[in-house]
Amino acid sequence: MARPSLKNFRRIVVKVGSSLLIDSNAGEVRTPWLSALAGDLAKLHGEGREVLVVSSGSIALGRSRLKLPRGPLKLEESQGAAAVGQIALARIWSEVLGAHGIDCGQILVTLQDTEERRRYLNARSTIAKLLEWRAVPIINENDTVATNEIRYGDNDRLAARVATMASADLLILLSDIDGLYDAPPAANPNAKLIPVVESVTSEIEAMA
Repeated sequence: MARPSLKNFRRIVVKVGSSLLIDSNAGEVRTPWLSALAGDLAKLHGEGREVLVVSSGSIALGRSRLKLPRGPLKLEESQGAAAVGQIALARIWSEVLGAHGIDCGQILVTLQDTEERRRYLNARSTIAKLLEWRAVPIINENDTVATNEIRYGDNDRLAARVATMASADLLILLSDIDGLYDAPPAANPNAKLIPVVESVTSEIEAMA
């Protein structure tokens, strides 16, 4: 089965992992990489497609700005770092997309926002209005208020929920992992990449 062409999709959600966006050693954004991605998104936008971005990186950026030490952070430290990082992350996306004449809007959500009906509809309406205005929604988990009990846990889950909420045609997950493997590639050097999953079988579910 061949991979589908992007030309077949109108509304596309792109999830950007923090490992791609942020240089963990320098604690700064990988500017050349992000600029290249912004160019790709601008091309899709220019073709009339609707693009949504789910972006990680607020805690990592906040940690860098605040010069916090390496290692695990306490909950309140993570929330404080996210508060600083969310401002930096929004500015960065505004700049790289603005260079292509594209406006963007920040949407911060928690797990509850997509599980409670009224909040779900409010978030969906905001996304729909931004897309109507041809602005790119930049969506992230609201780490400043989310606790372990009400967190998604990772932005892959958030991106899947956003894709459903926005009635997207395609979800693209960008990360430092090439794709689905039949075993954890970091632990098993013989793990094999599965380039295309034609149907979700019980074997695929067990593998995941």
